[in-house]
Amino acid sequence: MSRIVGSEHIEDARKHSRIVFEVLPSDIVTDLARETAARLGIKLVEGPLEKPAVVRTDGRTAMRRGLFRRSPKWVAPRAIVKRTARRFSKIALVGAGGVGGNIAHLAAIADMAEEISLIDIAPGMAEALALDLNHASGITGVKARCVGGEDLTLVAGADLVVVTAGRARSPGMTRADLIDVNTRVIHSAGEAIKTSAPDAIVIVVTNPLDEMTVEMLRATGFPRERVLGMAGTLDSSRFRNALAMAAGVTPDDVSAITLGSHGDEMAPITSLARIKGRRLERFLSDEQISGCVQDAITGGGQVVAIKKSGSATIAPAHSSVELMDHIRGAKVGPVPVSVMLQGEYGMSGVVLGVPAHLGATGLVSVEEIRLTPDETNALHSAAEAIRTRLGL
Repeated sequence: MSRIVGSEHIEDARKHSRIVFEVLPSDIVTDLARETAARLGIKLVEGPLEKPAVVRTDGRTAMRRGLFRRSPKWVAPRAIVKRTARRFSKIALVGAGGVGGNIAHLAAIADMAEEISLIDIAPGMAEALALDLNHASGITGVKARCVGGEDLTLVAGADLVVVTAGRARSPGMTRADLIDVNTRVIHSAGEAIKTSAPDAIVIVVTNPLDEMTVEMLRATGFPRERVLGMAGTLDSSRFRNALAMAAGVTPDDVSAITLGSHGDEMAPITSLARIKGRRLERFLSDEQISGCVQDAITGGGQVVAIKKSGSATIAPAHSSVELMDHIRGAKVGPVPVSVMLQGEYGMSGVVLGVPAHLGATGLVSVEEIRLTPDETNALHSAAEAIRTRLGL
């Protein structure tokens, strides 16, 4: 029988983490379905596809596996899904300091782009880092070529721009203390991106992050889908690390996210956090959970206090690369990211960290997850604090 393949079939394939959609000879594929597949990075393949052979297991092995699964300590292994990620033609990094330099290194090692462009106002810094990365390619075999300089026109032609430039925090400073000085940096970078890379997706890392994402939207005039703020991935990583240390497990055993603002109003979501697939209360006391929440909120400040000059660099770089992996299709599923809300969670006109699906065009959709009343109130409080700091 003929089957009409619509956009809803492609959306269903994305929800089930499929990157290939089988189209049979008798199928009729709508134009909207093809556009949706291209937007979500799902490949339409002419079928019928050859089915993998059924693996036969002897009775003794099957019984042993069944008894093992019945053990209360058994945790299902994560399924390994092979994905074909696309390469960016050009990544531009505005800011070649600790965060920007680590992003460039990680992106080069992961073979994310054909070209990586580094820009920094410090004379020689970006150019030297680019040369250093190119020298390492003789060992790593990295294909990407790196260029560096001081001129913002080096963003020209980039399909992804990561902005890390700006003043870092000093001990005793809050992220909000950086608004005035870093707004000028963001506006300067935004004007260059608007002129030289009008089709780029922009990831903002500069603090205070949510406020600077708003300023980048203003400076570029880009739609919200193409201006994202990196914060939730970093805060969630810190939260998962704190929970793992408190419970005496590895971070890989923990699933947890942090939403809201990238500051004192961030909201670690304890109601949905899990350790080995079970609720936190199974492993930790209320006091320990509260300590982990506080550790996530103050994690960046802890680094600043110890380091004295400058802030964290490695964790923010990995967190930025996680967003880049979602954009290029190396990872799927919701990821916390700061975006301009348009009615989601009952809020509009403010940038806030929320779970979102990302793809080749940037933001695909915001996922509204079920939160407790206290967690919902925390999100709204964060939004009001951001509006207040920006004078909205």
